[in-house]
Parts: sequence; structure tokens; C-alpha cells
Amino acid sequence: MKIALIAHDKKKDAMIELAIRYRDVLSQHELCATGTTGTLVMGETGLRITRMKSGPLGGDQQIGSMIAEGNLDLVVFLRDPLTAQPHEPDVSALLRLCDVQNIPLATNVQSAKIMLECLRDGGFEK
Repeated sequence: MKIALIAHDKKKDAMIELAIRYRDVLSQHELCATGTTGTLVMGETGLRITRMKSGPLGGDQQIGSMIAEGNLDLVVFLRDPLTAQPHEPDVSALLRLCDVQNIPLATNVQSAKIMLECLRDGGFEK
């Protein structure tokens, strides 16, 4: 499966903790991430991750393009709902694309855990 990892600034530590906890699951899949998130997760886990640009610099749109082209199977996007994002239109477009393309989307740690546990148990189908 192809999995995208994205995290707003205040959620990057949570993404790192999630990636460490589920390194065994994530290592079995093709990963991509927005720039800073990818760098941080790779540094803490050793996972191989294709990095896009930083979210505000077009990384969200790059991942959105992958969704539109049918090149992603799961998106973990740990959003910070309490902080205004300067690239909010890009974030909204990415979320909408997941809905349009029927791509599973985790926007918080608990939903991400459920999806990654499902992957671990073999219960997730494309």
C-alpha cells in the first residue's frame, strides 16, 4: 500500500510517536510525507519515506495530486484544528479529494491507530 503522512506543526511529535509505535507496520508499505514531517519521522524511525515539499509550499497539493491520480491508498493527516493554517484551502482540497476518491483518511491519533492496527491485522483491503 501507499501511505501518506502529514502533520501540522503542533502535531509533529504525535506523528513521530505514532510512527515509532507502528514502525513494523509502516515499514511494510511505501511511504510519502510532506517535507518536515518526512524528515522528522525518518530521523526518529529510520523508515524510508519519499518526501514532498513542505505543506505550505505545495506539499499538500503534491499529495493531493497523488490522491487524484489514484496513487495513494491511505492518508494519515494529523491536523491541528485549533490553529489557523495559512494554506487552509490546500488542506480542505486534500480532505475533499480523499472523500471523492474514497481514500481512508485519519485526521487524529486515535483514528490513525485504528487504521494502522487494521493494517497490522490484515483487515484492510484496497
